[in-house]
Amino acid sequence: MLRFAPLLLLAWPLAEIALFIVVGRFIGVVPTLVLIVAAVLLGIIVLRQQGLGVLNRMRANVSTGTVPGEALFDGMVLAIAAVFLIIPGFMSDAIALALLVPPVRKWLYRALTRNVRVVQTTATYRTYPVNDTPTRIDAPSTIDLDDDDWQRK
Repeated sequence: MLRFAPLLLLAWPLAEIALFIVVGRFIGVVPTLVLIVAAVLLGIIVLRQQGLGVLNRMRANVSTGTVPGEALFDGMVLAIAAVFLIIPGFMSDAIALALLVPPVRKWLYRALTRNVRVVQTTATYRTYPVNDTPTRIDAPSTIDLDDDDWQRK
């Protein structure tokens, strides 16, 4: 699949241009441009609104002590959908609209996480008893040096 990536990157814009031409011939140039601008505006609105919603859901998941995996995935998919809406083109808009449907996102989440195992760990803060008294060494507290044992620089 990875070896076909350059071909896909070349074919995608060509297919978008072909769809522009087909839709432009079918409904006209001005309605086609209005649809593209409306999709861009919708993408900006979705990106802004859903981003805040996902942050609130993640905060709620963390406060209840659950792993916010699905909320993170929803946020990522909604961000991808918003970017696809912002990119001009009808194929990218169709993919974006499909990603905006919650059952499609749930199906995609289940399909991608079917073989993933999440291990939840907790970090605990341990305090060790602090010994307030310094350890005593049975040695004199004053060190006596001869004149040739030290030098001043």
